[in-house]
Amino acid sequence: MFSRDMQISPSAGVQERRDARQPTERFIGYVVACDGAHATVAACIRSREEAEADLWAVGRLVTILVGGNRVVALTRSMKTASAHWAEDAANDFRVDLELLGEIRVYPDGREQFSTGISSYPYLGARAHQIRASDLVKIYDRGTVETSVIGRLSQDDSIDAAVHIPSMLSKHFALVGSTGAGKSTAVSLLMHKAIESDSRLRILILDPHNEFAAAFPDKAVVIDTDSLDLPFWLFRLEEFAEVLYRGRPPVIDELDVLRDLIPEAKRAFRGAEGMTSRRQSERNGFTADTPVPYRLADLLALIDERIGKLDGRSEKPYLRALKLRLVAAINDPRYRFMFTSNTISDTINETISQIFRIPGGDRPIATLQLAGIPSEVVNSVASVLCRMAFEISLWSNGAVHLLVVCEEAHRYVPSDPSLGFFPTRQAIARIAKEGRKYGCSLGIITQRPGELDQTILSQCSTIFSMRLSNEIDQDIIRKAIPGSSVSALDFISSLANGEAIAFGEALPVPMRLKFNRVNESALPRAHGSEIRDAADDPSTLNLIGVVERMRQGGGPDISDFQSRVTAAEASVHDAVFSTGGQVHDDEPKTVRQPANPPAPDLEPYNPGMLPGAARTVATDDERRLDNRFDRYDALFKSANPAGPAPRQPVTTEAGGTGYPPGQSLRERLLARTPGSTLLKR
Repeated sequence: MFSRDMQISPSAGVQERRDARQPTERFIGYVVACDGAHATVAACIRSREEAEADLWAVGRLVTILVGGNRVVALTRSMKTASAHWAEDAANDFRVDLELLGEIRVYPDGREQFSTGISSYPYLGARAHQIRASDLVKIYDRGTVETSVIGRLSQDDSIDAAVHIPSMLSKHFALVGSTGAGKSTAVSLLMHKAIESDSRLRILILDPHNEFAAAFPDKAVVIDTDSLDLPFWLFRLEEFAEVLYRGRPPVIDELDVLRDLIPEAKRAFRGAEGMTSRRQSERNGFTADTPVPYRLADLLALIDERIGKLDGRSEKPYLRALKLRLVAAINDPRYRFMFTSNTISDTINETISQIFRIPGGDRPIATLQLAGIPSEVVNSVASVLCRMAFEISLWSNGAVHLLVVCEEAHRYVPSDPSLGFFPTRQAIARIAKEGRKYGCSLGIITQRPGELDQTILSQCSTIFSMRLSNEIDQDIIRKAIPGSSVSALDFISSLANGEAIAFGEALPVPMRLKFNRVNESALPRAHGSEIRDAADDPSTLNLIGVVERMRQGGGPDISDFQSRVTAAEASVHDAVFSTGGQVHDDEPKTVRQPANPPAPDLEPYNPGMLPGAARTVATDDERRLDNRFDRYDALFKSANPAGPAPRQPVTTEAGGTGYPPGQSLRERLLARTPGSTLLKR
């Protein structure tokens, strides 16, 4: 009976016309069940040709005639009425649909799609393949501000467009497994974004150094050689993350920094000598105020505090703090924080370089994080995200900033005990309040299950590419509107470059294929470009590779500095294993550098403090002109009877070295327990 019904209705009105792929005998099904959010359609396939016509397929849209309107539904699943398939006979089957909305026909003939449904399908209502014109109505927002980013997967003749202002104003996220095409999709979206808003400035936190190639004419590349991020722009927690290299800070040392950094800032500004200022103005600096100060002043203040202490019980943690500061200054990987440019007020230049203000014809900045030490990447990200929000806040929305966080789960992990709290706080502030001031956030991740769900919930537009992990899929299902959750049932089988997009920037969830990007604009990691065929392991200059490894991307490090670094680790372990107490009466040998590098910082002494009387420097004080000598001076013994330092000798190879004997580290390790450290 049902098969016979499927063969009738030889005539049809204009409303029931389908696209050109539909066969001459129209394929019609009937609604046999409806519960408000879902409907079941009974249909029949009479031939192999109809089965191969792909008129019914999971993920495709269909329409159901209800009066003068057409209800739009998404195909969720299909199954035959029986457990067998008849090759030469008609096959009845059932189609489970999810209702999405309806195309309303108004008295004046105008047709418009709405996500609400005024009349639900009745039993026996006819269902058919959706028309191409209906697809256009569904995905057309009716505004000129939409940008085409691809084609519909269901019909590649129809553009897939998104509303860029809505995508940016309320943040967006792009998720997908490795190799699904996330970086290419981000490149495409960023090109569309800067085309739609001339005031937009984009900062990309690029952990893999791959986006520089994607914007050859629109972006500036900021790496460790060109980055100037002064240490005084860091808040106290962020600066402590650098000093302690990701480890928990020592509370006593942190309290000293909190007290002395404002004093160093006042010393730099000369506030102590300006008696006409009100006390509130003089005390207006805090450890977090972005005002320049000199590390020489900070170290001199620590020296002064050490000199004022009568007993020895409080000296070790001050000396340890001083040691940390000098070690950070001497670390070539941190030169972007401690260059000669960082001792002057360069905040305007820093903002202009990183946030492209005014920016000219290059509104994008790609910050290459691969060369930055991993233990301070979170601190750098915290500074930049915090500054982005503050610039938007205090400019009253004159500048639109977009911060794109690649591998966002590194900065805001789902586990509150992981990550760096100031970074999480800075990104969360943009996510929650940024849209009010024109500061937007772009979240890119391959593991949404490891991302803080508070951040993801603030992203009003989500592009989900292929995800194979069940946990990640569940996270995205929770983020999609309830009436469209079936769109993600096939998220694990999406092709490369294909995505399901939903949210504020689109009227309904859309399955699309991103447009292809020109080969010259594809993101690629530094060094991944095709090399000459002659470059292979047999011709590799291994000496050059090792030299670059030892340089760490920075200037040459002398053998002396390497030995001092080893001594630092040994002494650190000794100090902290005994509660921070050491003897000052043990003789220590001070080794002179063979070729000391030129000092980058002005030598410090207590006389630099405001109001201090200037004295003539002694010979010992002049020796502090070299920063590595200052570092060694921290180990110097107060006992004048100690052994004299060994002098360098000329080697056969023409270089300099030291006569045979134990190194500083070897002597420290050879001492018997209790000879150097105080007993508890």
